[in-house]
Amino acid sequence: MLLIAFLLSLFGCNNVKQDKKTKTSYQKTMPEWAKDAVIYEVNIRQHTNLGTFAEFTKDIPRLKELGIDILWIMPIQEIGIENRKGSLGSYYSIKDYTKTNLEFGTIEDFKNLVNVAHEHNMYVILDWVANHTSWDHVWTKTHPEFYTKDSLNNFIPPVEDWGDVIDLNYDNAELHTAMINDMAFWIKETDIDGFRCDVAEMVPTEFWNEAREALDKIKPVFMLAEAEQPEHHDSAFDMSYSWWLLHGMNQIASGEKPVTELDTILKWEKKNFPEGSVKMRFTTNHDENSWNGTVYERYGEGNLCFSVLCYTLPGMPLLYSGQEAGLDHRLNFFEKDSIDWSIIIYEDFYKSLNKLKKDNQALWNGSYGGDFKIINSSKKSPVFAFTRTKNNNQLLIILNLSDNIATAKLKMKDKNAEYKEYFSGKEYSSKELKDIKLQAWEYMVLISVCS
Repeated sequence: MLLIAFLLSLFGCNNVKQDKKTKTSYQKTMPEWAKDAVIYEVNIRQHTNLGTFAEFTKDIPRLKELGIDILWIMPIQEIGIENRKGSLGSYYSIKDYTKTNLEFGTIEDFKNLVNVAHEHNMYVILDWVANHTSWDHVWTKTHPEFYTKDSLNNFIPPVEDWGDVIDLNYDNAELHTAMINDMAFWIKETDIDGFRCDVAEMVPTEFWNEAREALDKIKPVFMLAEAEQPEHHDSAFDMSYSWWLLHGMNQIASGEKPVTELDTILKWEKKNFPEGSVKMRFTTNHDENSWNGTVYERYGEGNLCFSVLCYTLPGMPLLYSGQEAGLDHRLNFFEKDSIDWSIIIYEDFYKSLNKLKKDNQALWNGSYGGDFKIINSSKKSPVFAFTRTKNNNQLLIILNLSDNIATAKLKMKDKNAEYKEYFSGKEYSSKELKDIKLQAWEYMVLISVCS
């Protein structure tokens, strides 16, 4: 639940600090089952006409067929009434961490959702809001000492614009214990597989480290941080956001920045994050869609080209509820606003990308995946090209990140290599690819025929 202006200012400050840090070594291994995983963000309220756990559960087989492995479920707990925004309120204004929002269904309904996902060899992580609660959360009566107060001893929001929530104070050690106990409740009671942690950078890393250790004793969990801080990967989290990449892609699409912005971002990630860290790649999510625009508003006809980029860069790709159906409007955040599933226009496209990822080890996640090397990036051309290589599996990705016809001279290391383009099936030699001409927003995923 981040406003973009706040995120940008906070993120900008983090860049300065992180560049000065010494890179640390990765201290744990991502679960083997996540090695080639694709994650899907589920907006229960808007995903179906009824907006319930039971109705969404019916869609799990389709999502499995699409190639989804991890279901990230947006917050499902009871929503606060005091100072609520809109008639239904924000998912991120939680009144009780251990009760479900009856708008969505009962805890038994949610248990069934998790069971059905597991039956389809999928994993479920729950969105966790540790930084703040609603104004009428049970702790405001039982544990007011858990909260940050102003000089008059009044509860206060963590950010001025977030008027429907109040800030938690992690200087209180008892809060740590209470929060971890509530997280553990969902693992023990519903058998979820981990958490996506909201505004993780606004909660002390010490808490996340403590929570990860405690939760892993119940069952090994998968943890995603809504943050872009290298130290989160030392022990607490398996994956974190790539906000800078998202903003960079937006700027490239609008013509504000050249494709060399990608070089800067990816070099910064490689320098600062522990070896084996997994970054989540996405063109949209609940924040981006509702507050900053649909993929059509930000990328226009280039939205699929940027999706190909997200799927082929090092990292794990994310799809958001309705993205495969061409979600073309900003979903209302505080009211019912169902997604239109009448035509799932991009289902075959994303099914193909998910298969591409699973079939090519070079595209797997973290240390399971392959080396990344840029072979074309210039301020003079909108063409961005790179290779991914793992053992004998090599892919060459060529993207025209503009709405104009573009050409590029690729520096092909192997002059005798032969490739097959994944989407068209057309075969190419290195010689044919040396001077390449691409139409507006054209993308090519070339797999070495000896792979």
